[in-house]
Amino acid sequence: MDKRTFIKRSVASAVAIGATGKLSSGLAGENRTERSENRTGNREIRRKLGKTGFDVFPVVYGGIVSRRDGQDASDNYVAWARDRGINYFDVAPTYGDAQEKLGNSLKPYRKEVYLACKTTQRSRTEAEKEFEESLRLLHTDYFDLYQLHALTAAGDVDQAFAASGVMEMIEKEKQRGRIRKVGFSAHSQVQALRAMTMYDFDTVMFPLNWQMDMLAGWGSGVVHEAKRRGMGVIALKGLVHRRWLNDEERKSYPKSWVKPIDVADPELGIAALKYTLRAGADIIVPPGDFRNFAFCVDHIGEIVEKPLSRREKNLLDREFLAVKEYPFFDPKA
Repeated sequence: MDKRTFIKRSVASAVAIGATGKLSSGLAGENRTERSENRTGNREIRRKLGKTGFDVFPVVYGGIVSRRDGQDASDNYVAWARDRGINYFDVAPTYGDAQEKLGNSLKPYRKEVYLACKTTQRSRTEAEKEFEESLRLLHTDYFDLYQLHALTAAGDVDQAFAASGVMEMIEKEKQRGRIRKVGFSAHSQVQALRAMTMYDFDTVMFPLNWQMDMLAGWGSGVVHEAKRRGMGVIALKGLVHRRWLNDEERKSYPKSWVKPIDVADPELGIAALKYTLRAGADIIVPPGDFRNFAFCVDHIGEIVEKPLSRREKNLLDREFLAVKEYPFFDPKA
């Protein structure tokens, strides 16, 4: 059995991929690029990631997809992704064995893709150790993007920018060329906006979700400021439905700490992701389950090319009434 057939069969047996087989005719909006149609349909779609100069497929391969499923599964996932044009991979040391698995899977493709990594370390000394280990596990000698990870409290920002903080390491490695661009991820709108005033970041990774934004404008505030500064916006949680209500229902998506929109409801999933892109995201990171990732890849042509219809907006409005009591972040954060 050839590798491509094996990948198709192994993925199909593990998850419901849900490919539509439909191709769209062209891109709309400011991120329009020329593309050629082929058997994978959308593989040549690219979007500019702010001032980074990166031309990126709109769906990011999040390292959690490779976590815990074994090396063979990770290899298959990554090969499937590359076959469909995914050229941006993101991982972090806090994602269990994801660095090791993804690093091995990316060996044949490293020169063809953008590789982003993160750190939750706040001191220079500890960050330096972690940085070297990340380079080793990911079999690379540089990162295209390196990010402060999970700026959630004021102390995270204070410590990162303090004397002997992690930003000293990042600046040193940027000068050495082992970090090409610098960004951050955050789960607090307050701290994200504050961090932007303290450094000329290239990107921000932040939740930009229909429910949270409709509830409190939580997410769009970060996006507006990031766009003003020319930063690339990497959106998390666009495909999220609500928080989990109990441990039993979590079993359906064990890699996700919030409830994704089920891939069996494509209309709602497509509407939610259209909302995220039209709210200002440049690219999206699906929840960590391969089913979610494959859903986004399969439907990205329609998501990028077609406007959010009145029917879809009404669908989100109705669903919001059903889930607004179950936000997955504090909207005051």
